[in-house]
Amino acid sequence: MTVNSISFPNLHITFPYVPKTISVFGFDIAIYGIIMASGMILAGIFVLFEAKRLKLKQDDYLDLIIWGLIGGIVGARLYYVAFSWNDYKDNLLQIFNFRAGGLAIYGAVIGGVLAGFIVCKVRKMSFFGSADMAAFGLLIGQVLGRWGNFCNREAFGTYTNGLFAMLIPYDMVNRTQDITDEMMRNMVTVDGINCISVHPTFLYESLWNLGVLIFLLIYRYRKKFNGELFFLYLGLYGAGRAWIEGLRTDPLLIGNTNIRVSQVLALVLVFGSAIFLAFNYTRLIRKKQEPLPRTTTLRKMKQMEAEKIVKDSQKNSSDTTS
Repeated sequence: MTVNSISFPNLHITFPYVPKTISVFGFDIAIYGIIMASGMILAGIFVLFEAKRLKLKQDDYLDLIIWGLIGGIVGARLYYVAFSWNDYKDNLLQIFNFRAGGLAIYGAVIGGVLAGFIVCKVRKMSFFGSADMAAFGLLIGQVLGRWGNFCNREAFGTYTNGLFAMLIPYDMVNRTQDITDEMMRNMVTVDGINCISVHPTFLYESLWNLGVLIFLLIYRYRKKFNGELFFLYLGLYGAGRAWIEGLRTDPLLIGNTNIRVSQVLALVLVFGSAIFLAFNYTRLIRKKQEPLPRTTTLRKMKQMEAEKIVKDSQKNSSDTTS
């Protein structure tokens, strides 16, 4: 094992070389950025193909993708800065230093949704219908994006020596303030290199989101109303994020409290989505149970009478022949 390695000893898996950056013509490019960009591109491609499948105007959705990405990036940064204000209040220019990291998925969702809402209003598109397709794009970006945290050696969880324990060389950890006393007490030395043993929360969230993505890809053919897929995404993602966030050592907190803002929002998403979905499912059930209008009932009765006359005439004709 080297300082550039990351290992899962209990799974007998070792990544011998996991770089944080690559050099192109003497310019360092962060692997995190490459992974994020790849996720955005794949998400955009999927949404365009889905628009084509549904026979919708791809140009409208291309605009939606572009503005959604811009809103998402701005929102992700502003959200992170807002809940880490002490790190930026004395040097406001650092807010624009994206290379130093600091993006939050909830901010990306909020910013992307707001930008998408404006585009839908201008283009006269169905917002909830568009949000259903955006859910797939968000999930694709999240499944891939978490592997950027893996390369950065960040967003990991508390100490563990369980099945999925991940060993990270101490000197390569992105933010040393995320290392707890328990991790220090249980430091592991491999080939002369001191490593911390932690929960790979990036992996938990990536796999959780992959499961949600697969479920929605299958369920989309049974979609009952616009907005259903988007709120299923919000609720299912929130359920996973609520417990995974509890393992992390780098939470964004509300003010001077120990309340994790991401856990609070995750629970809000779960309950809010449940209410929205329950309301719409109940509305559909009631609609099916409503009695037919009188005009429809009379029309149905006349149709049944006509069918009876035809059957009787066919029966009489058969009796005469015999």
